[in-house]
Amino acid sequence: MNIGIIGSGTMGISIAHFMAQKNHSTTIFDSSKISLKQGKKKLLTLLSKLKEKEKYTEKEYSNILENLNFAEDIKKIKKSDLLIEAIIEDSEVKKKLFTEVEKIVSKKCIIATNTSSLSITSLASSVNENGRFIGMHFFNPANLMPLVEIIPAIQTNNKTVEESKKILQEMGKTVVTTKDTPGFIVNRVARPFYGEAIRIFEEGLANFETIDWAMKEIGGFRMGPFELMDFIGNDINYTVTKTVFEEFYFDQRYKPSFTQKRLMEAGYLGKKTGRGFYNYIDESEKNISKNRELGKNIVLRILAMLVNEAADAYYLNIASKKDIDLAMTKGVNYPKGLLKWADEIGVDTIFKILETLYDKYCEDRYRPSPILRKMTKENIKFY
Repeated sequence: MNIGIIGSGTMGISIAHFMAQKNHSTTIFDSSKISLKQGKKKLLTLLSKLKEKEKYTEKEYSNILENLNFAEDIKKIKKSDLLIEAIIEDSEVKKKLFTEVEKIVSKKCIIATNTSSLSITSLASSVNENGRFIGMHFFNPANLMPLVEIIPAIQTNNKTVEESKKILQEMGKTVVTTKDTPGFIVNRVARPFYGEAIRIFEEGLANFETIDWAMKEIGGFRMGPFELMDFIGNDINYTVTKTVFEEFYFDQRYKPSFTQKRLMEAGYLGKKTGRGFYNYIDESEKNISKNRELGKNIVLRILAMLVNEAADAYYLNIASKKDIDLAMTKGVNYPKGLLKWADEIGVDTIFKILETLYDKYCEDRYRPSPILRKMTKENIKFY
């Protein structure tokens, strides 16, 4: 299969790496020669390091290199059977690109966008034969992270959906299908992991080192929310939160934080700049309060908010309960699927935590999903 990738940034080269690794002829195009050169250097350096670490045999390494092509001319993607766009998150720039691309590729080519937050339906409107347009949201690094969210636009036909699923599943990806709503599954459901952690910090209930400790030590998460925000980049994380907030017509559940906005304005973007919530240049000893009772309360509060989002996504038919749980375990490495986790803790317990928070703050961000109210009243579980 011939794969075309447009964009040689982090996601573009990561998806290309995965495709080439799966023995597909992969062409990366970028309108910026400088970006293309930088992307090529970054990818080839990574591949070389992986070979040195014996992650690839000499033959596997050679095959990947043979499958990779870097193009300065957009017409080089002409033979693509699947085209994946991974450029800047700007709707108008993407639309202009898709209008141009449609004239180049064959009518059988599936045209996909890797956007993490923009409307797939809106982007599809830029393509005349938009039945073949679809969202394919990969997770970074695409060569390692198993999840891909498939997002059909209103215009997408069933054939494109089924072909897209088949292609990705045959490559070994875990595929979930979601409606075209802001944030899809993962970026929507995960918002409280960051937002509620920041809220707890802002209230002075615990410092961010303690919150991270609690979520890892007691909650079982691989990374704490503040570590993860620093890893992702406070600029990226804040922008996704802001986009989801605006797309949901300013629903208070997704309200961004001034704390993170100020860090972004200061240039404290996280690991990539040496400073974010943590200082990576001068790493002094962390001030952690290892109070297990406090830690348990932190975990339950954040977890209740996460479950509420997952439950609401299920209630509104955004995705199946199986796909919601799969997305959170395979896309962001949560220790358990949130809906299964709710069953373990008790749906009634989650509901009571949310009701208590709602009564205390009188804020819409804490309103429980109607499905949790119904399930508590009828004493039923998700599974």
